[in-house]
Amino acid sequence: MSPILITGGAGFLGSHLADRLLSNHQEVICLDNLSTGNKSNLKHQKTNKNLTFIAKNVENPMDFKVSRIFNLACPASPVAYQRQPISTIQTAILGAINTLQLGLENKARVFQASTSEIYGNPHVHPQREDYCGYVNPIGLRACYDEGKRAAETLFFDYNRQHGVDIRVGRIFNTYGPRMQLNDGRVVSNMIIQAIKNHPITIYGDGQQTRSFCYVDDLLDGILGFVEQTREFGPVNIGNPHEVSIHEFADTVCYLVGSKSLVKFKPLPEDDPIRRRPDIEKLKNLTGWFPKISLEDGLKETISYFRRKIYDE
Repeated sequence: MSPILITGGAGFLGSHLADRLLSNHQEVICLDNLSTGNKSNLKHQKTNKNLTFIAKNVENPMDFKVSRIFNLACPASPVAYQRQPISTIQTAILGAINTLQLGLENKARVFQASTSEIYGNPHVHPQREDYCGYVNPIGLRACYDEGKRAAETLFFDYNRQHGVDIRVGRIFNTYGPRMQLNDGRVVSNMIIQAIKNHPITIYGDGQQTRSFCYVDDLLDGILGFVEQTREFGPVNIGNPHEVSIHEFADTVCYLVGSKSLVKFKPLPEDDPIRRRPDIEKLKNLTGWFPKISLEDGLKETISYFRRKIYDE
């Protein structure tokens, strides 16, 4: 069988996916331009002959013999994508075109890592796949939100026009070891602040909600969805357990044993007020549902962050 290609393979999610595939003795190509990924995420696999790393930008055409493609390449944190907004939307759109062309040439199944940001600041709660979203097309988050929306369009048009075998999964907030320490996401921000006993930053009043899925659960959902043959998607992949940001901060501080106090700041532009996936579609397709509790997942993530901070 030809190798499996992971674009963004040195990133948080891509490296975990590579581990999972390699553990099944599959040959894997990890492609990454290292703009937000890091080869250190793969260093424990450096002697694995089934892994090939290629430093390449997904915005450029690719020529590989592959059996499956997982398109995970794109900055995903607001800090990263707002720093390079034009490159972000180019990665989303050109990356989709290039992976789909490669899928067409190889007759390979192509998975698109879409996002809950498709729904924007939603007027429907929880978010179902038939909800078209409420997105500001000219806001600071639009380079990511609209780039991912355009990528979904491309995936379904390549399927309709060329018969490419696609799978589109909308990933909700995911966390775990190998998250970047400085990516600006709520999980990494609060864990680092709590470990260092710095003030915990809460944007807005803290009553806005998120739903956090541990990376192992997410991978189970992705892989089960990719292998089923009844549905192209889109499907939501995330944990439907909804918590307020203030409650999340309290949980982090408790697990860390932190003395941090809360510091409130203004809510950023277009920041979603509520976020929770309806996962019935994927659950009915594959039987998948998240199994790892927020506390258990945070314990693993906090341990990782402690090691990274003390190593520095």
